Amino acid sequence: MALEIKQSLKLAQQLVMTPQLQQAIKLLQLNRLELAETINQELLENPLLEVGEETTQEADEIDLEAGAEPETDTALRADTAGEAPAGDEAAAEAAAESPAEPEVEVDGNVNEDFDWENYLGEYSSGGSGYESIVREERDAPAYENLISRPPSLRDHLLEQLAVTGLDGQQKALGEMIIESLNPDGYLPLDLAEVAEMAGASLEQTETVLAVIHTFDPLGVAARDLRECLLIQARELYPDNQLVLTIIDQHLGDLERRRYQAIAKKLKVPLEDVAGALEDIQSLQPKPGQALSAEEPFYITPDIYIYKVDGEFVIVLNEDGLPKLRVNNFYRQALAAGGDAEAKEYVQGKLRSALWLIRSIHQRQRTIYKVTEALIKFQREFFEKGIAYLKPLVLRDVAEDVGMHESTISRVTTNKYVHTPQGVFELKYFFNSSINRFQGQAMASEAVKERIRQLIAAENAAKPLSDQAIADMLKQEDIDIARRTVAKYREMLGILPSSRRRQPLSALAKKGR
Repeated sequence: MALEIKQSLKLAQQLVMTPQLQQAIKLLQLNRLELAETINQELLENPLLEVGEETTQEADEIDLEAGAEPETDTALRADTAGEAPAGDEAAAEAAAESPAEPEVEVDGNVNEDFDWENYLGEYSSGGSGYESIVREERDAPAYENLISRPPSLRDHLLEQLAVTGLDGQQKALGEMIIESLNPDGYLPLDLAEVAEMAGASLEQTETVLAVIHTFDPLGVAARDLRECLLIQARELYPDNQLVLTIIDQHLGDLERRRYQAIAKKLKVPLEDVAGALEDIQSLQPKPGQALSAEEPFYITPDIYIYKVDGEFVIVLNEDGLPKLRVNNFYRQALAAGGDAEAKEYVQGKLRSALWLIRSIHQRQRTIYKVTEALIKFQREFFEKGIAYLKPLVLRDVAEDVGMHESTISRVTTNKYVHTPQGVFELKYFFNSSINRFQGQAMASEAVKERIRQLIAAENAAKPLSDQAIADMLKQEDIDIARRTVAKYREMLGILPSSRRRQPLSALAKKGR
């Protein structure tokens, strides 16, 4: 077959995502803190943007330009008028919902379809963008000196090492061991490897390690769980030989809660094993966690839902979000004319600024509408609790608000809502269904909560097996298999029945 070159015409439709559309989609999936960071970055890059409170006229005009009604002061209202049905492509829907970009000619002349100068004259009605700010200078300590930082595990151990009677070489070896510890306080390296890296003998390394084992917290620098518990038990319970023996020789049976087997092998009463179990449970399997340098992660809700006079009110959390407006200095510069190249630059930055402002407003409206739909579908949950959560998928909400499923997915990603039932991620309200023998299906999260309640109320001496839980749920009209119960139990972080069992003597001591 001969090869040839020829020209042909082909007509095709293609959706092209402009940088502005990509920015709008990106803003949609950001949470409040990420959005604030993005806005601050735009403020640094775009000189036409400035922070300032919007007037009512300005906010209304932005909404009208974006194709929506003005929003109230207390909460954003859902704008359901004029919504077109969702298309097959998420990007096509985003292009339809996103605000239209004003048309500007690149030769420096303003298009007749959009009068920038009149628009800016109405939009930016505030004072000059340059204001003199008088700051009072005070003699104050450096900011970093005001921040407290708890001591880390490394710092805590090095302080103890410094006051020991070890010589310089031994202290250097001890520092190497401390630097090698993982966050849980364990030594993951082989002791011979540490000795080789330090250029010391194995005997010297063992001597220094034994000194570190006496440091606080007890059990630090252990090489495995057995050694960690033994270090603590020898210090806290030196006279309880049974505790030491169980940890040293029967840790596997202890992990599997084979208390009868331990009592039989050691030829001691089960009551004695139960007493030793209480002492062992008081030990710390991860001693380094007490001095963990990790900061706690606090969730700040993006949305608040309150119940007022029997109705749910939605309030978007906008704390920390700068109020954007166009700088009046550049409005005056654009109206004054001047150099064509400079005017073209200002027009480009102006389009970017207006697009960002409108995209943020569109994002807020979309989040409000999706939250309103969730209240509609999950009203019983908001009123009564997790047991009344209903099965829900993205398509249900997408059809209700007239958007694409991927848009709903972006809106509900990494965003949290404060409700009368607690703080939840928006994704939490979307879950699969579990069939019932009669009546409507039940949400999987509601089934998980029921499993958790059954296990919490079980007899600790005879814990419920997965099959027993499945049988009990079937008696409650919930059609669920044993393997599904096991999967949900693992997702809840609950051990199997063989590892939840406790001896009767231990329960008697606890007053159960």
